[in-house]
Amino acid sequence: MKIAVIGATGFVGRQLVNELISRGYEVDAIARHPEQLETHVNLYPKAVDIHDQKALVDALQGADVVVSAFNAGWTNPNLYADFLEGSLQIEKAVKQVKAARYVVIGGAGSLYVNGAQLVDSPEFPADIKPGATAARDYLHHLKEEKELNWTFFSPAIEMHPGITSGKTGQYRLGLEEPVFNAERRSLLSVQDLAVVIADEIAHPAHERKRFTAAY
Repeated sequence: MKIAVIGATGFVGRQLVNELISRGYEVDAIARHPEQLETHVNLYPKAVDIHDQKALVDALQGADVVVSAFNAGWTNPNLYADFLEGSLQIEKAVKQVKAARYVVIGGAGSLYVNGAQLVDSPEFPADIKPGATAARDYLHHLKEEKELNWTFFSPAIEMHPGITSGKTGQYRLGLEEPVFNAERRSLLSVQDLAVVIADEIAHPAHERKRFTAAY
């Protein structure tokens, strides 16, 4: 199986590439500067700007699964618009190459607690709200999508470089609500996020659904 990872040099994308290669998959690493990744016999770096539709379609040819870890940049003043535009460009390319699956790494902001989405709560951090809102709105768009076999993953509420548990291979799954531990925290390392996605690719359980995971 060949898997294309878009955003392959980012915080999430880099770990996804490592996990997928460790499982023996062929990986097309798509990013502006994929040369930043370590070389591997099963790694095929492809330097692509996702706004170049022809180049993106060419790069995705032959991929059985496309995983989007696209991020328009948390400090980008146009983050909301750029995330949505970029996501739609990726979606359009995935349709053209007729990939069997399209997996999107979104955000936790669209998860529900007590019937309300986290991104709409007054406590939600203002600096990441544009990106979280864009990911939420793109999920709404995907739920109306009839052509693609999509999956949307919302990470744990706390999934950042400060989570230092590394790769444990242990996690619990959820759907529309965060997975909390006994201390009422929702945590997951980026390494275990990659495990979750690789497991979903190997054993599809959330086709045309959103899901989440945490310890």
